[in-house]
Amino acid sequence: MIKIICNKSEVLPKVINYPDGTFKIDLYLPEGTSPWKIIWKYENETELIQLMYITRHLKNHGYTNIDLVMPYLPNARMDRVKDSTEVFTLKWFCDIINSLGFDRVEVLDVHSSVGEALIDRISVKTPENYIRQAMETAGISKSNDLIFFPDEGSCKRYSAFIPHYDNVGFGIKKRDWKTGKIQGYDIHGADPKGRNVFIIDDICSYGGTVYHAALKLKELGCGDISVYFTHTENSIANGELFKGDLIKGIYTTNSLCTLDTAKYPKLHILNCFKEEDLC
Repeated sequence: MIKIICNKSEVLPKVINYPDGTFKIDLYLPEGTSPWKIIWKYENETELIQLMYITRHLKNHGYTNIDLVMPYLPNARMDRVKDSTEVFTLKWFCDIINSLGFDRVEVLDVHSSVGEALIDRISVKTPENYIRQAMETAGISKSNDLIFFPDEGSCKRYSAFIPHYDNVGFGIKKRDWKTGKIQGYDIHGADPKGRNVFIIDDICSYGGTVYHAALKLKELGCGDISVYFTHTENSIANGELFKGDLIKGIYTTNSLCTLDTAKYPKLHILNCFKEEDLC
């Protein structure tokens, strides 16, 4: 979904499809020339075409000082290619964003330094406030409970946020690189026995890595397990994390997730589109 904010007025583009699948877009813009923010709550890549049309329309009508707020960076996982058959979608996506000439592009918790490097005038917002909100809601104790990173990437990304927590652990997964399946999981760091655990990661599709981590942590005698993801795809509902009593609570932002929390009571969604969070 794309919307525009100018002088605290919110505009939702009116988008319909012609029979051939192309767009008809109408914009009823408020008076004022700056500053403009285009807010993109990602749902699918067809919205990239809408973003291109809307931005070009604004610039063609003389509007300047346009920022893009895009909490989730599409194609973030495709931050490298292994051979010539793979299309480097992240690079080409970022090239399109750069061609639109935004004054600033704000993203939340970008998946890798590659995505950050590829976008001009990028501003990366950390998820620290959302992580702390989730910890507080989950009742995590600084002295008694365990902060856990399920892989090397999350450990590097988030360990600086939790210097005052006494017990920290991380996991190393053993993966069959031919099939992509996780074949084993090792726990390192503080002993999880008898401690409630708070797992932190950035993106979740089905939650396979966290599921294997949680199984191992339970095997080692931990207490309740809560999980935070910055960006959660709705496909998490097709994984294992909502099943049974393995996971007590799952916390995420609404950068991607649109699941009904009434249907999934373990799920807690934090709003990253509040006005104060977009500044």
